[in-house]
Amino acid sequence: MAKKVVATLKTGKGKEYSKVITMAKSPKTGAYSFKEVIVHNDHVKDAITEGTKG
Repeated sequence: MAKKVVATLKTGKGKEYSKVITMAKSPKTGAYSFKEVIVHNDHVKDAITEGTKG
């Protein structure tokens, strides 16, 4: 089933979206956490700045 999803994203309107992964360090523990978001290509920079704030 995963192959079907990947194939769908590579054709048609799926090319208009990107997966954005941001990393944030916890001030209490010092551990890193990752946040994954799929956004439209026009909003990638907004998603990166939003992810680094948290």
